[in-house]
Amino acid sequence: MTTVSMTVNGKAVSEDVEDRTLLVHYIRDHLRLTGTHVGCDTSQCGACVVHVNGQAIKSCTMLAAQAEGSDVKTIEGLAEGDTLHPVQAAFKEHHGLQCGFCTPGMIMCAVDMIRRIPDLDEKTIREELEGNLCRCTGYQNIVKAIKAASEEMRA
Repeated sequence: MTTVSMTVNGKAVSEDVEDRTLLVHYIRDHLRLTGTHVGCDTSQCGACVVHVNGQAIKSCTMLAAQAEGSDVKTIEGLAEGDTLHPVQAAFKEHHGLQCGFCTPGMIMCAVDMIRRIPDLDEKTIREELEGNLCRCTGYQNIVKAIKAASEEMRA
């Protein structure tokens, strides 16, 4: 067993976990933050994307112990109270979700993408989303939502 301590969504957490515990399982099973999804267990789908120290990572590729001392943000920590983050609001406004399974990972990826790339175009958005799979939408409305959120956040 290993004791891991980190900040998750602004709250300090510490707990004993098995050495092999993935960050995604720590978040879901130990912290009960179930917005981060396990879609494939092979880092192909992106449903498990969270931010670790401000960068988007697939939490199924990282051990909880590797996040020791880190600042982790999940989809549950993105909104400010009842006010949705601009990316969340854009997904809602532009119908960027259907079943919703991929949505948390897509949104977390989009927030990071907007932070890193100041002037997003459709081609860049599609390239950046290559590690996130959606089986429902065909991506068109997801791309529109990210583009709209990017423009709003730049303004």
